[in-house]
Amino acid sequence: MSTAPGSSGVVVLRPGEVDEPDDTRISVLVLGPEGDVDVDADVDVVVAPHGSTAAARREVVGVPDVDATVATIRRRVAERPLAAVALARLLPRVVGVDVPHGLALESRTFSELLAGPEFAAWLAARGAPRPSGDPHRMRLDRVGDDLTITLDRPTRRNAYDAAMRDALLEALEIARLDPDVRVTLRGAGPDFCAGGDLDEFGTAQDLDAAHETRVAASPGALVHALRDRVTAHVHGHAVGSGIEIAAFAGHVRADADARFALPEVAMGLVPGAGGTVSLSRRIGRHRLLWWGLTGTVLDAATAHRWGLVDELVD
Repeated sequence: MSTAPGSSGVVVLRPGEVDEPDDTRISVLVLGPEGDVDVDADVDVVVAPHGSTAAARREVVGVPDVDATVATIRRRVAERPLAAVALARLLPRVVGVDVPHGLALESRTFSELLAGPEFAAWLAARGAPRPSGDPHRMRLDRVGDDLTITLDRPTRRNAYDAAMRDALLEALEIARLDPDVRVTLRGAGPDFCAGGDLDEFGTAQDLDAAHETRVAASPGALVHALRDRVTAHVHGHAVGSGIEIAAFAGHVRADADARFALPEVAMGLVPGAGGTVSLSRRIGRHRLLWWGLTGTVLDAATAHRWGLVDELVD
C-alpha cells in the first residue's frame, strides 16, 4: 500500500491489500493481468494493463501505462481535492438509490461545490463572461409520431445553458403528453453538445434556489421517464451535460467521430446535469470516477465497448 508523502489524498492498493476507511482520500486498486481478483466494494478506482483479462471487467479500466495513470490521478486529485473526493463519495450513494433521489444528491453536492474555493479559483481564471448571443436554442421536426429535437446553437457548439434547458423541457413535454410520440435527440453543427455554457457558470445568486431548480426542472429526469421512446444520436463532441442527459435515453447512437469528456472536476465541481446517475448506470461508478478524475477524452469505440453508447454508426 502506497501512502507516501505527496500522494495527494490517493492511496494505491495491490491485490490482497486493504485500506483503512478514510472519507478524505481516494483508493486506487492496481491489478495485474489476471482476471480473477475480487474487487473490494470500498475501492474507488480499479486499473489494469490494457488488453489484459482483468481490463475486460466492468469495474476495471484498462490503461497502457499503470504508473502513468496513477500519477495522473494523484496530480488531478492534488489540483482539485475537494471536487475529486466529493465525486468519489457521491457515486456509491447515487448508484444505490432511484433516479430522482440520485439527482437530488448530485445537485446538492454540485451546489456545495459552487460555493467552494476550487470553483471560485476556476471562475477567477475564466475571466469575464461573454454575452449569451442569439436566444434561439432548439429546432423541432415532427413527422407523424416521430419527433426530432435538435439542439440548435451551433455557433457556441450547442453549449447548454438555462435557455436551452427550458427549451428542451418544453420540447420533451410533447412526448410526455402524447404516449405515441418517439423522440430522437440530435445536435446541429459539428458537435452534439459542448457541455454547460461556461459563460453562464457562477451567475446563480441563490445556490439553494438553484439546487431546487435543477431538481424540479431536470431534462435528464424527463428523458429517463421517457427513455423507452427516446434515442440520442451523438456526433462530434459530447461534453459534460451533453452526454450526461443523452445517457438517460433508452438508446444512444454515436457516429464514429464522437468524443466524450467530463470536465467538471477540473472546474472544482462534479457533473451537475444528472451524469453521476445516468453515466454510472451505463458504465459503473469505478470507470466513471476514473473518467472524471483523469479528464480523459473517450473515443466512440471505447464508449461503445463500455456501454456508454449502444450503437456505432459509420
